[in-house]
Amino acid sequence: MSLTRRNALTGAAAVAAGAPLLAACGSSGGGSTATESTAQAGLTLGPASEVPVGGGKIYADQKIVVTQPTQGTFEGFSAICTHQGCPVSTVANGTINCTCHGSKFSIQNGAVENGPATTPLPRVDVKDDGGQIVTA
Repeated sequence: MSLTRRNALTGAAAVAAGAPLLAACGSSGGGSTATESTAQAGLTLGPASEVPVGGGKIYADQKIVVTQPTQGTFEGFSAICTHQGCPVSTVANGTINCTCHGSKFSIQNGAVENGPATTPLPRVDVKDDGGQIVTA
């Protein structure tokens, strides 16, 4: 789309009226700044036995990744990368991985291990409820 006078004035008017300004991704990695995700409490994700110790499982439909850094300790995070909003695709070698641009996050706390993301994955409260992983 070429920039016309009408497009420029319409965009300027929208910004002046308080419309949110959207920015394309650059190398700065400015993704989401949220520290917690809001997931419906009581949502059953699946058997705890499917979440390997030292790894994790991605529940793509719910956009949640659950990890088990140590035996019996379950951590939940948003499965949406904070860099550009791509879904994370794997959990391996102690990290939650987004293959869109190479960001990696800790399975223990969602902290950025490798950029370009600069913001941790938002937490999702999860627990083992009778052998099932549920949101808390």
